[in-house]
Formats: sequence, C-alpha cells, structure tokens
Amino acid sequence: MSDPTFTIATSVDDALAALANGARPIAGGSDLFVGARQGKAPLPESIIAIDRLAELATIEATSAGTRIGAMVNHATLMTDPTVVADFTAIADAAALVGSPATRNVGTIGGNVMNGSPAMDTGAPLVVLGATAHLQSQNGSRNVTLDELWIGPSRTSAAPDELCIGLDIPARPERSGSAYVRLEYRRAMEIAVVGAAAHVALDDSGNLAEVSVALTAVAPTILAVDGLDSLVGQSVDDSTLASVAERASEVATPISDLRASDAYRRHTVGVMARRAVDAAARRAQGEQIAVPVNRALGIGASA
Repeated sequence: MSDPTFTIATSVDDALAALANGARPIAGGSDLFVGARQGKAPLPESIIAIDRLAELATIEATSAGTRIGAMVNHATLMTDPTVVADFTAIADAAALVGSPATRNVGTIGGNVMNGSPAMDTGAPLVVLGATAHLQSQNGSRNVTLDELWIGPSRTSAAPDELCIGLDIPARPERSGSAYVRLEYRRAMEIAVVGAAAHVALDDSGNLAEVSVALTAVAPTILAVDGLDSLVGQSVDDSTLASVAERASEVATPISDLRASDAYRRHTVGVMARRAVDAAARRAQGEQIAVPVNRALGIGASA
C-alpha cells in the first residue's frame, strides 16, 4: 500500500467534503497512529486533519445545556471551570487519560468516535445524558451514545459523518458526578475497570436521581439499569452496597492479561460504589478535587 494522502481542513465544510470522498478525520492521532504501529489496522488511504478547526474546540452554553466541541482536548476538560463545576465526572476522567502529552493532543471527539469500551470519558458522558452531534454534507443529527456505540471500536456513524461535539443537558440543583477507575499505575494506563455516577439529591438529602455507567466490562460502555428502586433512599452503606451488587450483576467482563473476568466483576462493583459515594458528597457541597482517584487515594500510589 502506498503512503496515505494527507490534507488539512481549514473549515468544517472542507472536512465534510473530504469525508464524502472517503477520507478519515484525524485530530490528535493518539489512537490512529499507535494502532497502525501496533499492526491493529493499516492507516487509511486518505486522511483529513481537523486539528485546526477552532470552532470545534469550544465549550459553549446552549439553550438546553452545554456543548463540548469534538476538538476539545483532555487537558482542557480537566481544568475548564464549566466542566469541573457542572460535569465533574468528565474532568475526573480526562485527568486520568494517558500522559500530559496525550492529554494535550487527544480529544473528546476522537475518544467517543473510537468507541473503545475502556475509554475513560465514555462512562461520564453516559451518566450525564450526553448525545453526539454528527454532521455530513447531507445534514446533521443527534445520536444517543447507546445508539452510537455498537461494539468494540465500532460506531453507527456513517463514514461521511463527522462528530461536531457532545451535547450535555443542564444539571439539576443539588447534583454531582464522579468517575473512578481501578489502575495498576498512575500514568499511561488503560482502565482495568471504571465507573461513573451522577447523583441528584432532594431537599431531605435523599436520592432524587442516580445513574451509573461502567468501563471495560462489556463490549461497549455499560449503563447500569435497575437502580430506580434506590430513589428516595439515603446514601448510606446499604444503598451503596446495592449499587455495587447491581453493577457486578450486569457486568459481562472478559479475562485477559490484565485481569480475570471474576476480578473485574468484583472490582467494578467496588468502583461503582465509590463513584456514587463521591458524586453524592459533591452533590451535598463537599469539594472533592479532580480527579477523585487522586483526591481520595483510589488506585495506584505512584
């Protein structure tokens, strides 16, 4: 195969035209080129760089909430005041991605469109109700993430569709979110398991809303069902034990060199419990620094 052709988009229209002609978009390239070097997949014949599209690198208020542009990198997500205050689980996750170099080039759009079940930002986006805004020359559409992710590294997006951004609805009062993961080391680590939670509390401090999603224990990021019975309950040991039990029940992990299925099934319940506990504490007004893993001493110590 000859070397791929490489062009640089100067506008979204440029990028969409290239995609319509069979090109593949690239931003940071932190997955595409690494995968090619490892022999997972050859580079596409035509590549269109979208890293200079400043209009995709913004975080903006919308009538329904907030849009995070697809080109926003992880380094920005972990420090942006809006993300840290309102969508803290995303900041938690972004702070754990790769190394400083990776965080400065890797983008949330690339993360989402790669569709890895081990991506750190995926579970936070799910519990926060995010949708992906996809655009092509034929129009645009919003897709829920459970519709977008159809298998490991597979999405339902058409080849000519570009992810423009992630739309996240406004958070209710007295709410909080968190993402925690099991890790063997602090840098350049892929999640063994992880869990995100979003919690909203009523005036009595009991659960008004609770959602949990899991990382690296199914073919795609896995939303945990069966938690509606916890609404109205206080966030105590019994409630947290129920969260852990349900998370372990719904997980369908595999065994590989990094962990067995049984170990993953147990530890993802532990991570889910910790995520709900941290999210509830944030909802109560407690200031837990980003990322939760570091603030609460979860995971690797060095």
